[in-house]
Amino acid sequence: MRDELLGLPVQDRDYVVVGATPEEMARLGYKPVGKDFPVFLHPQTKEEYALARTERKTARGYHGFEFYAAPDVTLEQDLARRDLTINAIAKDAEGRIIDPFNGVRDLKAGVLRHVSPAFAEDPVRILRVARFAARFPFTIAPETMELMRTMAENGEADALVAERVWQELSRGLMEAHPSRMFEVLHESGALAHVLPEIATLYLDAERAAATMRLLDEAARQDATQEVRFAVLGRVFDPLALESLAHRLKLPGASRDLSLLAARHANRIADAQVLDAAELLELLDTADAWRRPERFADLVDAALVGEETAGVARPRLEKALAAAASVDAGEIAKQAKTPAEIHDRIDNARLAAIREALKDGKQ
Repeated sequence: MRDELLGLPVQDRDYVVVGATPEEMARLGYKPVGKDFPVFLHPQTKEEYALARTERKTARGYHGFEFYAAPDVTLEQDLARRDLTINAIAKDAEGRIIDPFNGVRDLKAGVLRHVSPAFAEDPVRILRVARFAARFPFTIAPETMELMRTMAENGEADALVAERVWQELSRGLMEAHPSRMFEVLHESGALAHVLPEIATLYLDAERAAATMRLLDEAARQDATQEVRFAVLGRVFDPLALESLAHRLKLPGASRDLSLLAARHANRIADAQVLDAAELLELLDTADAWRRPERFADLVDAALVGEETAGVARPRLEKALAAAASVDAGEIAKQAKTPAEIHDRIDNARLAAIREALKDGKQ
């Protein structure tokens, strides 16, 4: 309902069924998929339909909830468990807007406001508010920011598991202004709890601002999620980045590309002053031969916001194309030992790069 009211494309619809039981849903052909609460797939469209439900906090963290779904639960009660007022708007079968928490008003005003004090029971909501701030040019209601600060101070964010943090973080990275996500997390005090390595950036305000500008520039270039995270990772010490990647259990593609950026971004940005031997070493250590697509992503991440991009990129592309043209298989047939194979291939690639670049004069 939120995106429809904003005039944005509706990616998915959230259906809530009132006055029904799981047995009735099954009888109508809906397939149950939920374990913690009744969610069903429509027999034809396969869209999700959830029974209206309430929830009660039973333990610390975002897993500690007890759900109640029954025919007597009203739509208003179901909406009351939502995080933000702009997400607590519904439309009934006749097209009437149901807005018990003034979400339409907040949409028009551009405000992210929590629905009720129950917001504090789920620490994931801190991450969600930060992500919505990256998507929409909205402000956060002062009382909502204050509640988020209190949650952070009380240690609620410490209960978040790595997979859920990365889920929200990766989605936030793909929003229009990902910098806003980190700024909101920093302002709320949650950043130091969930992403302490990134929180250290804010010890130097200028460094943090510069990094966030690069991240938003990557978003403007419509970079992939892996490239955007690598843009963030390129400012970190590799050891700190390894710690972050291990704790968040990052997918291999994001982890590997960000670590390569942390190690090689500066050299890539300075590619116009690297000689043929240095270019060969860079291509070799970045495994550009076996992973040319990943190397292209690495170059993208390293050159975001760099004035040297117009010179560095074509020089790297020319060096890689020249080195890749060497027939390593044929050379291997003519050598006798692995060491000789390695040396001959390196020498051939070096010669090819020198020829292509005319020994660094182009």
